[in-house]
Amino acid sequence: MAASDVEILKRALDREKAARKQAEKILEQKAAELYELTQKLQHSNKQLESLIDEKTSELNGVFENIVDAYVVTDLVGNVLKMNDPAIGLLEADFEKESINIMNLIHPTEYDNVMTNFQELIKHGSLTDVHVKIMTKNQQIKLVHINCSIIYDNHGKPKAAQGIVRDITKSNEDEKKLIESENRLSTLILNLENAVLLEDENRQIVLTNNRFCEFFEIPMRPEEMVGFDCSEAAKNSKELFVNPDGFIAKVDEILRNKEMVTGDELVMVNGRILERDFVPIIESGVYKGHLWSYKDVTLKRSYRKSLEAQKQKYSSIIANMNLGLVEVDQNDNILMVNQSFCKMSGYSEEELVGKNAAERFLNSEDRKIFKKETENRLNGKSSSYEVQIFDKNNEKKYWLISGAPNYDINGKIVGSIGIHLDITDFKSLQLQKELLLSQLAKSNDELHEYAHIVSHDLKSPLRSIYALVNWLKEDNLEKYDETSLKNISLIEETLEKMEQLIGDILDYSSLNSTNKEFTEIDCNELLVDLIKVIYVPSHIEIKLHGKLPVINGDRTKVNQLFQNLLSNAVKFMDKDKGLIEVSFEETSTHYKFKIKDNGIGIDPAFHDKIFKIFHALNKNKDSTGIGLSIVKKIVDLHQGVIWLESEVGEGTTFFFTLKK
Repeated sequence: MAASDVEILKRALDREKAARKQAEKILEQKAAELYELTQKLQHSNKQLESLIDEKTSELNGVFENIVDAYVVTDLVGNVLKMNDPAIGLLEADFEKESINIMNLIHPTEYDNVMTNFQELIKHGSLTDVHVKIMTKNQQIKLVHINCSIIYDNHGKPKAAQGIVRDITKSNEDEKKLIESENRLSTLILNLENAVLLEDENRQIVLTNNRFCEFFEIPMRPEEMVGFDCSEAAKNSKELFVNPDGFIAKVDEILRNKEMVTGDELVMVNGRILERDFVPIIESGVYKGHLWSYKDVTLKRSYRKSLEAQKQKYSSIIANMNLGLVEVDQNDNILMVNQSFCKMSGYSEEELVGKNAAERFLNSEDRKIFKKETENRLNGKSSSYEVQIFDKNNEKKYWLISGAPNYDINGKIVGSIGIHLDITDFKSLQLQKELLLSQLAKSNDELHEYAHIVSHDLKSPLRSIYALVNWLKEDNLEKYDETSLKNISLIEETLEKMEQLIGDILDYSSLNSTNKEFTEIDCNELLVDLIKVIYVPSHIEIKLHGKLPVINGDRTKVNQLFQNLLSNAVKFMDKDKGLIEVSFEETSTHYKFKIKDNGIGIDPAFHDKIFKIFHALNKNKDSTGIGLSIVKKIVDLHQGVIWLESEVGEGTTFFFTLKK
């Protein structure tokens, strides 16, 4: 190593030693300063503790019985002192564990608390601070804090103290109260009744939409708060039919300061209001009053209508020809109308309070009446007949329609009976029964007579027919053409007379039948019928679709179809004849249609052809009774028959048979 290098190294070591000595000197100086600072800090802490003890001692007498929590902390939040309510509130005891108030602040409130703490340091005190905290047991509470800074003798802040009050429940109660007030306010604003609350000086405290509507005020309810009602009333008086009376009544009510209900006001626009007044008295001191207005226009209209209806029906009840009686549950008469008095011969004074059954009924009819009364008490209505004796001891028959009578609560309190005097009707009914009996006997005798006459008339006709036939056979070579023609006319006349006698017998037999209705398959019946009646080869009878199964008298239904089909065949004038049978179903009947393309019938005769002995064609086979028999059979089956036809275009017969 060169001498120059050694010299450089030596100088570097010297500089390092000098620097080290300088650093040690600086460290000794800083250590001395730190020691001095530590001594001062310990002295300050002793002064703070002394001050806190002094202040605490001074405050112990003030706060030892306070119900709110009292807490003292240093300036970084460490608890130095707290009372029993604070221990209970925070659920922690500073004497058993270290507590820092900042650790109890709810996380959402931390920034807000730091801001408040800076304000506290700046101003020395804070009031009405609301903070959400979380206790040692994780209970979230809302607290109200009033706090201040504790200063030392030199005016420097040393600690903080505060009174903490748990307002969790009161805050919830306040929210509920606000919600309740909001609901109440909304309810009042939207009430159907108009509401006006005034203070003792007649200043508006509260009103609602309905009030503004009734009094035609172009403002919102909230805008009216504070208005003078005495002036408002004067401005609104012209809305009423009696303006001065409206004001006078308001003044009278306010002077008396007594509750008023149902005071009626009539407005110019036809609206009728019902007004209530409620004075508000607190501890004997008048605090204002409440007006309530209800629109009763419809109610009053109903009331007038009900009064009119009541008068109307009272007049009807009093003057109707039906006897009206109201009885209680023991059948004692409560009310009768004039018609009942006239029917019975008794006056109202002689009937009211008397037992209805004992007054009018015999022992047998009382049993009926008792049973009907029991039905009334069970809520049942019915009609029944009784035999009574009136005041003059004359026997009469009454038809009674009874119904239970209810009170306004729906409880049965008796019966109401409507009485109809059917004495004359009963007499006519007896006469009718006698006449019907006599008529039935006459019909039987007539039916029997018809059979006898038919037999007695047919016998000589057959004899005459045989004698004419013998004369014709014995003198066939002796008679000329004119004589033979006359004999043929006699034979035809005899045949027609026999057919006429048979048809008359059939017609007279239609009213009486001992046969019960049975099921009839119309398809089967018509197929068999077509085989029996004579149908020329140039005529076709066609059945459309499947015909129904009906209930009826088989013999008569067979005769019905036979007569109509035979007529269609008999009066067919076309080279190619067609007869069609079809039907359709209604809710109560079967509707049949028999259509032909024959000679047709003039519409002028449509209403006559169903009458007996009315024949449109002088046919030797026609007696004029066939369609009369058809109509009678349709009537027997509770149906109707009619036709549509034009001359030369055929005929369609329609008829219905009840299901």
